[in-house]
Amino acid sequence: MRDLRTLPKGHLHLHFELGMRPSTLADLAAAAGLPTPRTTGFTEFGGFGDVVGGILPLLRGPADFERLVDEMVSDAAAEGVVYLEPSFWPYAHGEAFSSADEAWETVLARSNQAAARHGVTVRWMAAVDRVLDSPERAVEVARTALRHADRGIVALGLHNDENGWPPEPFEAAFRLALDGGLLSTPHAGELAGPQSVRGAIGPLGAHRLQHGIRAIEDPSLVDELRERNICLDVCPTSNLLLSVVPSLARHPLKALLRAGVRCSINADDPLLFGPTCLEEYELCRRELGLSDEELAECARSSVRFGAAPPAVRDAALADIDAWLTAPADIPGQPNDGPATSVRASEAGLRRVSVAGSAHGAGPCGAGPAHGQATV
Repeated sequence: MRDLRTLPKGHLHLHFELGMRPSTLADLAAAAGLPTPRTTGFTEFGGFGDVVGGILPLLRGPADFERLVDEMVSDAAAEGVVYLEPSFWPYAHGEAFSSADEAWETVLARSNQAAARHGVTVRWMAAVDRVLDSPERAVEVARTALRHADRGIVALGLHNDENGWPPEPFEAAFRLALDGGLLSTPHAGELAGPQSVRGAIGPLGAHRLQHGIRAIEDPSLVDELRERNICLDVCPTSNLLLSVVPSLARHPLKALLRAGVRCSINADDPLLFGPTCLEEYELCRRELGLSDEELAECARSSVRFGAAPPAVRDAALADIDAWLTAPADIPGQPNDGPATSVRASEAGLRRVSVAGSAHGAGPCGAGPAHGQATV
């Protein structure tokens, strides 16, 4: 087995604040004179939203966000990530910033510095919160994103609970973003089924879907995703711990790949779910049985479907090909086990067996849930 750390990869589905290191969360809580918030104890999206609501208020000023940016980019470099596209909804941080523009200016400036220092290309996804943002407010989110497009915002996402908040009402915001040259990257096909996927790839003109795995429930939709060359930014552990799938053995990633659908592998919210992007690759090899060829194809999609500059994209694709043609490692050698990173040494890989009883309704295990946080 080849060392997955040395496989060049993009990370296309990472919620910025929830990618922080556990030690950083503890530091922020201590600075506020509070106990460290819990990061476990949920089995569905509503409980997950409650956990997130206990974390975000600990980010109190620009310095906290600058620290998160520095650590996020450093961790990405240690995992073999060459292109990073985190998402951010700054409206949760009115105590830290006077405006969304000020928040964006802070994280964009620091990410440019960190990118140069660590050799990782960083671009950003601006988020619309489908629960907390009205369609009119979503248009303002898109306009704000476009004002900062020349500094690193490349995509418009749509986050939070899909049940009861379909994509279609946000068409105007996404059309504005598309007309301005941004990628359309909404969440769909996670908590809601194929109908949410159709709403995202039709009215919202999606280039990529965050999750999208419940398209597997409709074979004609799987065919459409393949024909339209739409990438799914898949997060296996997230899907398990939020009861979108009943077990990793029943995760549809392998079936989607074999049906010709483009997929990337991502961590979503590693602070809460455990695995980093690299560890998700290792889990997909170990638990889903993905071959090195399939893992390399996911890595190719992760650099093709982001907004990396052509030189970065082409170099990464060449290096992926080189990784795949290199000799495999001898079984039992150090590369045969999970990689060690700053995050992994702090938190370790959360054992998916503890969520083996995750429950849900429907073919992929998805059931109704209601959240209050932009995740």
